[in-house]
Amino acid sequence: MTVEPLDRSIDRRAFLARAAALAVASAAGATVAAPSTAVANSALAVNPGTTSRALDRPNAYTRPRPEAVTDPTELTIAEAAWLIRAGKLTPEQLVEAYLARISTYDGTYQAFNLVLAEAAGAAARDAAQRPRTGALHGIPLAIKDNYFTEGVLTTANSFLFQDFVPPYDATAVARLKAGGAIVLGKTQMGPLATTRATTPAGVVTTVNAWTPTNRNTDPGGSSTGTATAVAGRLATSGIGTQTGGSITAPSNAQNLTGLKPTMGRVPATGVIPLSYTRDHPGPLARDAKDAAIMLTAMAGEDPADPRSQGLPDVPDLIDAATPVYRRDRIRLRWATRIGVLPGFTNGTSATAAARQAYLAQLAEIPGATLVDVALPDGWSQLTGGTFNNIRLPERSEPFMPYLRTDLRGFGVSVTSWLQGALMGGNEFLTGQRAKLLLMERVLDDLFDVCDVVVQTDPVPFDILGLPEIAFPIGFTAAGVPIGTILGGLPYAEDRLLSVVAAYQATTDWHLRRPADPPAAARMRAEAPAEVLRLTAEQVAELTQ
Repeated sequence: MTVEPLDRSIDRRAFLARAAALAVASAAGATVAAPSTAVANSALAVNPGTTSRALDRPNAYTRPRPEAVTDPTELTIAEAAWLIRAGKLTPEQLVEAYLARISTYDGTYQAFNLVLAEAAGAAARDAAQRPRTGALHGIPLAIKDNYFTEGVLTTANSFLFQDFVPPYDATAVARLKAGGAIVLGKTQMGPLATTRATTPAGVVTTVNAWTPTNRNTDPGGSSTGTATAVAGRLATSGIGTQTGGSITAPSNAQNLTGLKPTMGRVPATGVIPLSYTRDHPGPLARDAKDAAIMLTAMAGEDPADPRSQGLPDVPDLIDAATPVYRRDRIRLRWATRIGVLPGFTNGTSATAAARQAYLAQLAEIPGATLVDVALPDGWSQLTGGTFNNIRLPERSEPFMPYLRTDLRGFGVSVTSWLQGALMGGNEFLTGQRAKLLLMERVLDDLFDVCDVVVQTDPVPFDILGLPEIAFPIGFTAAGVPIGTILGGLPYAEDRLLSVVAAYQATTDWHLRRPADPPAAARMRAEAPAEVLRLTAEQVAELTQ
């Protein structure tokens, strides 16, 4: 027996009211302080007992695939947790396996900017001596370098914070650790979370794990390093942030399942800010079940983040991400109308073909109904660059002291901060009104005829703070992953996870892993790495 999701009609109105309040708060300057002045205590937001109970449930554990048992780095979170619970794998063995791969291959991938080998080993040994705390117990994770990590350098890949060592963990990090997770290290990212991972001066660093010898293949950003670490089997899972596609884009680019939750579902306390009304912390994982486990640990109210307060309870995400069978046939947990936008499958490209096959596969799953949906009136204008740029003053405001003293500290990403500082108040307020109009039309018109909707661009739902999930649906002829995105109603992460879990139970795209790359030393000997640099103009065009 399955339980239907809660009626979302009340949530729609409440979410619209919250969005209006957030716009006012942002205009009033209620933004997260820059790291040099931030004060918080993430321990206030962590209840280890609650975290353990939520993660220690039967569906959080999955018997490993036979082919994964011989290599611990191939295991999903749920599979590794099953082995750890059964006493067939220790946290120390799992951490050692990942550290060995990092030592061998990260010189090529450049996924990490800081590896905490000694601390991770000590945490693994400690985990072996403590009572098991659920599915994350002893699981090694990669942390994007804009999350505060207590006593560990946190730079946001920026000149501004190159020496910043936070006195506490970000709430999301503290909750993952309370659930038993082990931090392997901090991952490369776009400077101040703007583009794909580069140095602050714009030199490209992290590569796509599927084409490690070709730096021109986009690995996605700005959570690039986390995506490459998980795809390249340097970590079991990881966390990133999304303001304009920064979880969904690298997940699609690297064959991962990335979940951007509803605004406020995961507190942003202890995350170096980019946009007060659009910053979404979330997981980049190998499948829907792992994404659900990660989000279960991260989500919930935090007294230090008003955006996280007063939300509906976190639903049972792990059960939602568990496939349901009837007479040995997969079916959707809840009957779901899947909205298909005009032109979604048009064309003859590999992406178009993958989308056609993906929709055909969904249509075969009992409980799924494909419905054609029209874009709301004014969609192009309301989601275009003019109104999307109202995010820029939100990023500039907490950084004004730096903008006034040394523009060089922003490196190659300085342009968008200047654009935000120079935007007029009239433009900002008009943009906020446009955002609320867009939200009304999406909630009342688009979601009147569907429960989830395909996405071709994450930005519109990033503007609105609505949840999205990215996942793989195929490959190009050159072996580069093809992904897609589903968007959902406010707080309906469970519905999104249920659809993806069913799809992944009938396909194997998410189980495919890239071949190991050549070691960095061999690459340098055979072909010195090409230096690829993004200019300030390119960064301004690509910025999240």
